Amino acid sequence: MSRVDELIAEHCSDGVEFKALGDVLRIRNGKDHKPLGDGEIPVYGSGGIMRYVDAAAAEGPSVLIPRKGSLGNIYYVEGPFWVVDTIFRTEIDSSQIDPKFVYHLLLTLELGEMNQAGGVPSQTQRVLNSLRIPVPALVIQREIVRILDTFSELEAELEAELEARKQQYDFYAEMLLAVDHDVPVVRFGDVATIVRGASPRPIRQFLTEDPAGVPWIKIGDVPTEGKYITHTAQRITTEGAQKSRRVMPGDFVLSNSMSFGRPYVSKIEGYIHDGWLAISDFEETFIRDYLFYLLRSVSVQDEFARRAGAGTVKNLNASIVRSLDIPVPPLDQQRRIVEVLDKFDALVNDISAGLPGEIAARRQQYEYYRDKLLTFKELETAS
Repeated sequence: MSRVDELIAEHCSDGVEFKALGDVLRIRNGKDHKPLGDGEIPVYGSGGIMRYVDAAAAEGPSVLIPRKGSLGNIYYVEGPFWVVDTIFRTEIDSSQIDPKFVYHLLLTLELGEMNQAGGVPSQTQRVLNSLRIPVPALVIQREIVRILDTFSELEAELEAELEARKQQYDFYAEMLLAVDHDVPVVRFGDVATIVRGASPRPIRQFLTEDPAGVPWIKIGDVPTEGKYITHTAQRITTEGAQKSRRVMPGDFVLSNSMSFGRPYVSKIEGYIHDGWLAISDFEETFIRDYLFYLLRSVSVQDEFARRAGAGTVKNLNASIVRSLDIPVPPLDQQRRIVEVLDKFDALVNDISAGLPGEIAARRQQYEYYRDKLLTFKELETAS
């Protein structure tokens, strides 16, 4: 029997009392932070810390519950803090309930699905106050918090290590991909075919669920840190394909707006709209993986950003990419660079074997034990 089981048997063997959330804490609205000067006090919105100011609205510990926007984000804070009007702060009666227990408990309630508005997701104090939650003895709460915090701390350590490894990867990538004076530099458009995608319009008339349709590649088909395009969520008709741009397995596609400049390698034959650029016919000059690392490097990404313009909406057209000057080391040197960077890339990006995979496993472990530990038999009360 676990320590939690022992405590439950000792303190609440017949069940746990459930109370309305509003009976164990008070929900307070946020305030405007704009008049405040810069400082060290964090300002929280529904998406997390927005800025740091020179005055505090409240002192922790407190659990912050989004009122608008990203309703699923719950935050636990200690020390002074400020909240804006898109997020609630809480004043918790710690004689009844441990603030950290409230935090872990609210994560199980899927508050993001309790949207009380048809437009921007929003939450109300009335709904939150009426939520019924288990309130076991404090000694049980604290033991559960201790266990769950152990999982959370391990995940935080892995995330810190991942960030350090990413910085290490960036350092070695820039060093290995740096232009050597002995390495020739060429105009990208002279050693590769770089063209813009095309969109049949209106696109909705060409989308199809018919298996005879062809893959229609969109930015949402690949994760931000991904490398390969392996499938698409949508297909277009063969008629629509004739008005679009085809890419073949092994070709690169490069986003030219929004998260512009991010390279991906297609593993499928598909068609791209005018928000993409296609890069092909580079095999005589570059090993594919070397070109991927080169296009993803900080120096090339910075050059893309500089050339794409300083406005809010940046655009990376085919002419800009064709005019890029890039180094062309010998193929055997490219292979050696790829071997080194592949190891770092697997460590920081591989969801199955690298640190992201280990973090995901720890997150699943935390969620499993959180849901198990925070599920209680309700105490029956006399009617």
